[in-house]
Amino acid sequence: MKEKEYRMTTAVRDALLFLQGIPDVALGDRVLVRDHHGNQRNGQVIQTSKEIVLIQIFEGTRDLDIEHTWVRFLGEPFEIPLSPDLLGRIFSGIGLARDGRPPIIASLKRNVNGSSVNPAARAYPSEFIQTGIATIDGLNSLVRGQKLPIFSGSGLPHNRLAAQIARQAKLPGQESQFAIVFAAMGVSYTDARFFQEEFESSGVLNNVVMFINHADDPPMERLILPRTALTVAEYLAYDLDLHVLVILTDMTHYAEALREIATAKGDVPARKGYPGYLYSDLAEIYERAGRIKNRHGSITMIPVVSMPSDDITHPIPDLTGYITEGQIVLSRELHNQGIYPPVNIPPSLSRLMKDGIGKDHTRDDHGRVANQVYAAYARALEVRNLASIIGAEELSERDQGYLKFADAFEKRFVGQGETTDHSIGETLNLAWELLSILPPEALTRVSDADIAKYYLGSTSISAE
Repeated sequence: MKEKEYRMTTAVRDALLFLQGIPDVALGDRVLVRDHHGNQRNGQVIQTSKEIVLIQIFEGTRDLDIEHTWVRFLGEPFEIPLSPDLLGRIFSGIGLARDGRPPIIASLKRNVNGSSVNPAARAYPSEFIQTGIATIDGLNSLVRGQKLPIFSGSGLPHNRLAAQIARQAKLPGQESQFAIVFAAMGVSYTDARFFQEEFESSGVLNNVVMFINHADDPPMERLILPRTALTVAEYLAYDLDLHVLVILTDMTHYAEALREIATAKGDVPARKGYPGYLYSDLAEIYERAGRIKNRHGSITMIPVVSMPSDDITHPIPDLTGYITEGQIVLSRELHNQGIYPPVNIPPSLSRLMKDGIGKDHTRDDHGRVANQVYAAYARALEVRNLASIIGAEELSERDQGYLKFADAFEKRFVGQGETTDHSIGETLNLAWELLSILPPEALTRVSDADIAKYYLGSTSISAE
């Protein structure tokens, strides 16, 4: 389609323009809208038929005069320029510079919607990533190419945890850092500034590409922001052969923007008013992570999902759990006790952990000691509930040992603090130190050889 400009808007609803009688318009085409002041806004065709064309305006439709609004169809998809100069820069959701520096000029441009990857070309994720966080490295290990979301709640420190992972993530034995693509949707100015200052102070900003959509920015921009960010991640991974860590926060804000536009379009709502295609839309984003055979680079993704009312069965975390390979769940109870990071151990898991740990990746006893820690902590939580009913003094000596283990585990293993960066060896040694609070006969998930090699044989270990 040749580039043409029309003044045929028939209606405006929320961030949508309705036009009639426009021929040869393709779904996904980029649009420029010129208002009666001569200002331009960006848009995209989201629905087209013989009768009507529906356009989504990223900057919103406020103050648009239908009679004096010109719409130009560019006949091309929404694209972003790609260059190594993207690293160290801050952009809006549609790729406009937000750091006061000149825009990126590049001959290479790609459709932000990406292109499908042949499933047979995908390589299975299997290389251990060390985050320096004991609860992740030891019990819910992250591997290169994995999608591991953080399930959080309002007021919990998911942003601090995401920044710590971005700051500390590395492949053991390799000097090169991850390139970070950080995509923030609907965040406050305080949170956006926190991330920028965190990356600057830790010296990783030159390896970071930031995309920021503030809470008072148009919600429609949130729909394209993760796709823009992932297009940049694919370029860094598969063109520049970098290992890329993508952090998406907060996918709940993305889903709420999707619900808003779906309602304006008249789509039939499903659970809690979200459109029935929420699953496929989220999968379209999440499945752009991974590894490709015969390519050095990779994309590892950590989406942050805030659970409304701390409800893990809410449609957004529920569907995210189906698509991704595990979850890190944050606990309000641990947070209220001053424990950071407040990772809730029982519901957290990494489905790809078994493929990235063990003799060839971390340490031979890793899988067994992780299972033992899970089992011991689960038993300790049962004992803690029993003690709340009958009193701790009525417990057996072994059960009192489990209570001591739980307190020490939460204070020292879970609550490691924001500045501590454990190696995987330090994490596993700490796990054995805590397991040594329990008698050897209680450790049924590890081998006799493990006990002989790592068990400390002391019951005087402090919980402090």
